[in-house]
Order: sequence, then structure tokens, then C-alpha cells
Amino acid sequence: MHVRPLDGIRVLDLTNVLAGPYCSYQLMLMGAEVVKIERPGQGDLARNLGPDPTLNRDGVGASFLAQNAGKSSLELDLKDTADRTLFERLLTGADVLLENFRAGVLARMGYDPERLARLNERLVYCSISGFGQDGPMSDAPAYDQIVQGLTGMMSITGTPGTAPQRVGFPVCDTTGGLMAAFAISAALLHRERTGHGSRLDVSMLEASLSTMGWAVSNYLVSGIPPEPIGDQNPTAAPSGTFRALDGPINIAANQQRQFEALCRLAGAPELITDDRFSEREQRKTHRDALNTALNKALSSRPAADWERELNAAGVPAARVLTVPQALDQPQLAHRNFITGLDHPARPGRPLHVVGNGVLVDGEAFGPTSPPPLLGEHNVHREEIATSWAGVAQASAGEAAAS
Repeated sequence: MHVRPLDGIRVLDLTNVLAGPYCSYQLMLMGAEVVKIERPGQGDLARNLGPDPTLNRDGVGASFLAQNAGKSSLELDLKDTADRTLFERLLTGADVLLENFRAGVLARMGYDPERLARLNERLVYCSISGFGQDGPMSDAPAYDQIVQGLTGMMSITGTPGTAPQRVGFPVCDTTGGLMAAFAISAALLHRERTGHGSRLDVSMLEASLSTMGWAVSNYLVSGIPPEPIGDQNPTAAPSGTFRALDGPINIAANQQRQFEALCRLAGAPELITDDRFSEREQRKTHRDALNTALNKALSSRPAADWERELNAAGVPAARVLTVPQALDQPQLAHRNFITGLDHPARPGRPLHVVGNGVLVDGEAFGPTSPPPLLGEHNVHREEIATSWAGVAQASAGEAAAS
């Protein structure tokens, strides 16, 4: 196995539910040692979330299991003197402190950025919140759907008759977590060059807006607000979801040659010379009529047949899959995207978790241990703190020598 890029990096993780745990999961996959600090007797709120009520009652909800493999769990009460002392020992040896409290909560506990810097001047301290650590919305509660609404993404999801609609997964939480993992990695590189830690303030609202691509940038440049257009691509036609004999298929015939190839294969070559469809902008103007004609032609054969033939002709096309079908694709197995682990609370029950889609020198990195039970590593708390402090002292000595 290759050395992972973040091997030796120690992450102290105070986060709950998704944005923060997703971030630390990405860091873990890249090799970081993640110690998850959880409230005694309660733990991460995600331990009680998921579709299986039995797992939720046992504190190993599916939502927790999905994002916390490969981490350790320590129960610490930051209002308890002894636990605060241990926490501070861990802080002195940590490379990264990650939290997703509301703005100012950690400071009110006695750990403002200035004190954290005094405890560990090389610390990369990252806060993930809905709206950032300052500004008029900094104290507002942040849930994924709330942020989805405030970004405008719900207003352009669905059709003119059904919007606004929620994106079908917690996209703002995961975007915030991914942006935080990127920022932490950059800050660790900066520290290697300068010897100094960083204070990172990640806003889910801003991170999500930054990923909305043309929907945001086209408006900023052109002043024309985007509108919901359902399963169609607003930049081209025919480009969107169409109806084959046995189900939906996505087709992106964005270029003239692709449009013409699609028409010929579909048995509708007359569409090529139809004045309504012969040019790109005309096709967008008459999208509904074009889609109606193509749906009629495509409905004669199964989606898999069209997928194979259109791709062979240079027209991007693929079936629209369910999540179970998507996870069963041979491509994912070929790239070792899914890792099988021992279930932490159900011996003999399979547990599968996903990777991140990144190969490093040809290798996919998955977790090497299952998600932890609450406080599973409490018995090793002194050993972990001592180990981290020792590594930190060695690193400080090396930095001073250089």
C-alpha cells in the first residue's frame, strides 16, 4: 500500500452530523489520524439518524456509519476540568482542529482563536458554519435545506410548475465539508512553507454558491436570472432526459454533428433540415417541439440499446439509474470505490462505505477500520494524548533546527 498524502497529520474533530464529519472523513481517506471528540453519553447527533430505527436506537445510525469509518472516538465533557486538561493536551499535539458549532460557541467555552494559537501556534483551526463566523447571519441556525433555499438552488430545481424543489441529497452540507477539506489541505501546505498555522472560516452558503457554476456566474455577467428548466440543459438542445421504451435516458447532443447523428440513429433525419431545428439557437427556442419528436422516435427501443449506439456514434448518452443501480456499476468495483468493513455493532452484518473517487498513484484509499462506537477509544485516551504531544514536540524540534 502506498503512503497516503496526509499520513502523520492529526485531526481533532469536534463536529456533528454531516458537513464536519464529511470533511474529516475526506482527510482520513487521505491518511490523517482523526480523533472524534463526542459528548459523553450522547455523541454525534448522526448516531441517531438514518432509515433503520434499530441502529438509531443503538447509537450507530446509518447516517453516522456512512461518514465516520477510520476514526477514533473519545468522550470528553469540555465543562469538566479533567476533560478540558486532556483536550488541551490533544490540542498541543494536533495539526488540525475542526468544529461546526454555531459562530462563537467554541470561544465561549474558553477556546477563542488567540488562545488556540497560544496552545499550538502551528494549529490549523477550521470552523464550518452555515454563514460564516461574522456578518448579520452568523448566528442563524444552518440546516442543509435552509441553506439550499438561501442559495437560490431550489428556485432553479424542478420545472416552472414544480419549483422550488429540494436537491435530493444534502448538497450544501457535503459541499461545505469538501470545501473545508480542500482549505485544510492548502493550509497544511502553507504551514510547511511558513511554520505558521491558519484560521479557516468556511461558510456553507458561500461554498454552495461557488459550486453553482453557470447558474451564478451567468447572472453576474449577463444580468439574466436563471430559471427552472426541469431535466433539460438550458445551454443546448437537444440536451436533457428523454423517454426510451423502458425508461429515461440522458442525451447531450450539444454540438451540430451530435444533433445530426442523433436524428439519423433515431430514424428521424427530417429533423436535421427542419427550419425550427437546423441551427443551435433555433433548437433552444423550439425545444419542446424537438423533444416531442425525439421522444416519439426514441420510445421504440430500450434505453440500453440507445446508450450503446449513441455513444459509439459520439453522442453522449446514458440511462438514468436508481441509487442501487448506480452503486452496482462495474466501473465502481473496478476502481475499488466501495470498501467492505466489519459492522461495529452487528457482528456478521456487512457494512459498506464509499471512498472519494480519487486514485493516488493508481490506488484508491478506503478506510481500514469501521466507524467507532461511542467512546470506543476512551481506554486509550492517555496513550493518544501522550503520543500526540510527543510527536508535536519532535516536530517543533525539527522546525527549530531547520
